[in-house]
Amino acid sequence: MTTGRAGPSLSDRQRLAWLRLIRTDNIGPATFRDLINRFGSAETAIEMLPELTRLGGGSRLLRVPSAAEAEAEMALAAKAGARFVAIGEADYPPMLRRVENPPPLIAVRGNANVFVLPPVAIVGARNASLAGIRMARMLAADLGREGFAIVSGLARGIDTAAHEGSLATGGIAVLAGGLDRPYPLENADLMQALAANGAAVSEMPFGWEPRARDFPRRNRIIAGLSLGLVVVEAAFRSGSLISARMAGELGRLVFAVPGSPLDPRAAGTNGLLKEGATLVTEARDVIEAISPLIGRPPGEAETFEEPPDFTATPPPGDLDRERVIEALGPVPTGVDEIIRHTGLHPAQVFMILLELDLAGRLERHPGGQVSLV
Repeated sequence: MTTGRAGPSLSDRQRLAWLRLIRTDNIGPATFRDLINRFGSAETAIEMLPELTRLGGGSRLLRVPSAAEAEAEMALAAKAGARFVAIGEADYPPMLRRVENPPPLIAVRGNANVFVLPPVAIVGARNASLAGIRMARMLAADLGREGFAIVSGLARGIDTAAHEGSLATGGIAVLAGGLDRPYPLENADLMQALAANGAAVSEMPFGWEPRARDFPRRNRIIAGLSLGLVVVEAAFRSGSLISARMAGELGRLVFAVPGSPLDPRAAGTNGLLKEGATLVTEARDVIEAISPLIGRPPGEAETFEEPPDFTATPPPGDLDRERVIEALGPVPTGVDEIIRHTGLHPAQVFMILLELDLAGRLERHPGGQVSLV
């Protein structure tokens, strides 16, 4: 993997601990961030997991991968020509850092310099028409020549065409499984070719075969990586429309290529246009809309910084836990609302929610909302 940038970097020991923590049961990006914020390091957080799970009412201990297991995954990554990049490091995609709860650690294979280019996603139907395939390939090639990185999901149809169009200029493939498990398998050679000028990324473990529920996670990364997302062809209820919705929620621009009303593969894109998506018939439509955004990513970058009064706050007691649990229910509720209702210190509420999360009793929702499982 090549890179020309320098910046903060985890030590080998820290990276190993980060990998162990993010691969632990019940720990996603939000929980990972809270643990690092609370305890200052992944190693300390791992040591505290049994006690936190017990306080949250968990009936079993979380399974934490051993150091040997994490080292084995790192060895698989190295054998595949990839490595793990942590949020805050120079090779972490800057746009992805600014989404809510970004993956703390991603596997990257290829040329990380592609992340410096302004990124545009191109997605669409797997059973694409020949016209749709030509359009996706043309858009990707034209945008690439103008200095944009093309992001897509390595799927058949429109994704494949977008990656093919960006081979010479630089593209980013986002996988739903491990980097050693490209899906579909027929695109393994395409992923290999992308590595020369672009990169493949995944938040999933090496050896992970993608499941249906993994693709929305992949789609969120595609949207999060990009300044804007272009849908070339999409039927109603397609994954591409999910990507478009996610892009809109993240504050990204949404574009759509119009299609024949008689073609069901254009029903979703035509619907996006009715809802206000920007119409695209050529690369210039995308460039004119996105150019003012280059260099001005939306929102603030995610950080792992411990609040200054966290350790000075008394730990929550059993009565405090009861008050928070009573305030929760199956309906998503904002954390600020829970703090106001209970009258507890924010650090105490966050600690109780962390305990419940590790015990498998808490569900997190967009916008910082939570509910009981």
